[in-house]
Amino acid sequence: MTLAARIESFRELVEEWLRGLYHGLISHPAYEKIEKQAEDDEDAFMLACFPDAFGIPSPISYYTAELLPYLEDEFEAWERRMWDRGSLLERKGHQYHF
Repeated sequence: MTLAARIESFRELVEEWLRGLYHGLISHPAYEKIEKQAEDDEDAFMLACFPDAFGIPSPISYYTAELLPYLEDEFEAWERRMWDRGSLLERKGHQYHF
């Protein structure tokens, strides 16, 4: 193995290690926070559209019922997620490590 090949092999190893370090320290935590925030926003939208699912009376239920055919795939998963989830404060506390 020549010196140039050994240097190239070492450089590739260091580059792969640094890429993994960057992903583990910076990228991955950011992706997790963005995904959780997007899920929270989606949950808030669904709750605003379908509060009757949780016994909250809403005068606009008649109009939001028209959205149900478009959101039927997400509705069951959202309802299950909302019943299983703790309070919003508990979730935000876990998100920011409190």
